Amino acid sequence: MTDSSMAVPVSPNDSLSSERRLLKHIRDNVHSNIFLEPIFLKFVDTEQFQRLRDLKQLGLTHMVFPGAVHSRFEHSLGVYCLAGKATDIIKKFQGAELGIEKIDVLAVKLAGLLHDVGHGPFSHTFEHGFLPLVLNGATWSHEEMSKKMIDHIVDEHHIDLDPQLLLKVKEMITSSSDHPPQSEKKFLYDIVANGRNGIDVDKFDYIVRDSRACGLGCNFQPERLMETMQVIDDEICYRANDYLTIHKLFATRADLHRTVYTHAKVKAIELMVLDALVKADPYLHIASSIHQPSEFWKLDDSIVKRIESSSEQELKESRDLILRIHRRDLYQFCNEFSVPNDKLEKFKNITPQDIVCSQKSGTNLKEDDVAVSNVKIDLTRGKENPLKRINFFKDYDDKVKFLIEDQRVSHLLPKFYEDMIVRVYSKKPELVEAVSAAFENYQLKTFGSKPLLHETPKKRS
Repeated sequence: MTDSSMAVPVSPNDSLSSERRLLKHIRDNVHSNIFLEPIFLKFVDTEQFQRLRDLKQLGLTHMVFPGAVHSRFEHSLGVYCLAGKATDIIKKFQGAELGIEKIDVLAVKLAGLLHDVGHGPFSHTFEHGFLPLVLNGATWSHEEMSKKMIDHIVDEHHIDLDPQLLLKVKEMITSSSDHPPQSEKKFLYDIVANGRNGIDVDKFDYIVRDSRACGLGCNFQPERLMETMQVIDDEICYRANDYLTIHKLFATRADLHRTVYTHAKVKAIELMVLDALVKADPYLHIASSIHQPSEFWKLDDSIVKRIESSSEQELKESRDLILRIHRRDLYQFCNEFSVPNDKLEKFKNITPQDIVCSQKSGTNLKEDDVAVSNVKIDLTRGKENPLKRINFFKDYDDKVKFLIEDQRVSHLLPKFYEDMIVRVYSKKPELVEAVSAAFENYQLKTFGSKPLLHETPKKRS
């Protein structure tokens, strides 16, 4: 029989060492070291989460920027890491005051990890391009699918978690579009997906990660904002002298959209893949998988390889489009224009039909000869200045929040916050001149001028 008085006491250090042994250490090229606790590993080590390895974060952008091959898997780990850091900083300085508990920290980190688990292939092309075409305009969001995928993972892998914790996680993921009517700790819902003013760790990660992958410099440093934020009246606020740093966050995001995400050739390739998927859908039933998480997790970027390697006659048109992309026989960019600011309010997306109806007499353009990309670039709040929704404080001892007007900071800040750029492409090289002329006519008819930025491309031989 063991004498309890002779038992060796367990020191706190022994307990900490035991906890460290349970952590999964991951090296990340943005955040250096990321540590996953066992509860998060239960989600990461599932086929549903591992699927994110096969979803490129920037969709088809790697066809123009070769380094942009990073995946939603590493982005999700990055958001998890930053969500944990942000929560730890707030807890360190205001934990007792705000009543932050372990379950709160767990919920925020889990929301960061799982926020993109319901994303479709090819970045937002699938969600905002493909599905509206094949589902007759029906709406679907990857955030809602993420909620369904979380429930599916928990059920499929028998993960034992408090239902209230899971509810919080799902609300945090969708809070960018539907802020939950919580009576307290609303600030926690602004860390991963901030519907209040757009400042969240999701942006922090992808802005730095995407800039690095595409070979671009990035002056924005998220650590500065995270280390100085303070919760006032249940809202995350920032020091007044960080105003320009926050503006740089939104400006860098807009610059990435203009130079990378909506690059003219990137959009040409997206339009071609979009056409290929639409033509393949009746035979591959791609869209039908969006209703069932048990089927949806099997859908990733490899759908293009499936089309390309198929010998089925029904997929020939789709296969030929993919082959054209590989041979760099892309839809030809004809021209673009930026919609005048005074026309933005009533602007409706321009369609191939609009261009075809403006063609010169003697030409015989058809709608299927033309592709149009309507690209909106903003600072995250459309025509509204996002900084008008952000509250600041003067110093850490202050508990008074206030808004700052642009003119009190700098007269060099923009007066307008949204661009709408219309780009027109010819699907056939021999029709470039005809499509370009029709586009010019459309501009003359619609705006009374032709604010062209480019000469009509020469016809390819």
